[in-house]
Amino acid sequence: MQFPLTLTFKKLALAPQISVTDANGQLLFYVKQKLFKLKEAVTVFEDREQTRPLYTIGADRIIDFSARYRFRDQNGSELGSVKRQGRKSLWKAHYDIYDGDQVVANIQEENAWVKVGDALFSEIPIIGMLGGYVFNPTYLVSRPDGTVVVKVKKQPSFFESSFTIEEAVDIDEAAEIRTILSILMMTLLERARG
Repeated sequence: MQFPLTLTFKKLALAPQISVTDANGQLLFYVKQKLFKLKEAVTVFEDREQTRPLYTIGADRIIDFSARYRFRDQNGSELGSVKRQGRKSLWKAHYDIYDGDQVVANIQEENAWVKVGDALFSEIPIIGMLGGYVFNPTYLVSRPDGTVVVKVKKQPSFFESSFTIEEAVDIDEAAEIRTILSILMMTLLERARG
């Protein structure tokens, strides 16, 4: 993948839709989440027409704050998973990325005060709709030793959310895919903010 990647999330669509493009503007992934699912199941496609599925992301339980979402390729082989850390995520978003049963990285919100500011600002009538311009969270994907691997920054926007994904250190292809799928799932879960 050619970084930086751009992740675009349509806010006004009935069903959440995410597009991931590379530095050249080439579409890498497209996700259109199904509505009203008790057990989260997301398919990641190669094209906007949704004819070429690449990966699936499925929850291990029905509607749970700390569900684990497993990634599989089109052959059904497991590529890893991501799990939201329930209590830790109340103050500051925190997700663990797994390869099998081993935590290989985590995603953490860089500044929790952005969440607080966004929540307070959004309660102001009319002006609160501009929160997407003012409060833009940054998420750091880092290894257990603290080395930042990828930085995800929300860009100011109104009708759609746009994130820039920058690679901080070189990682192998399997780790890249696992990281991007984790970011996609984290974005879907955190979509109510900003």
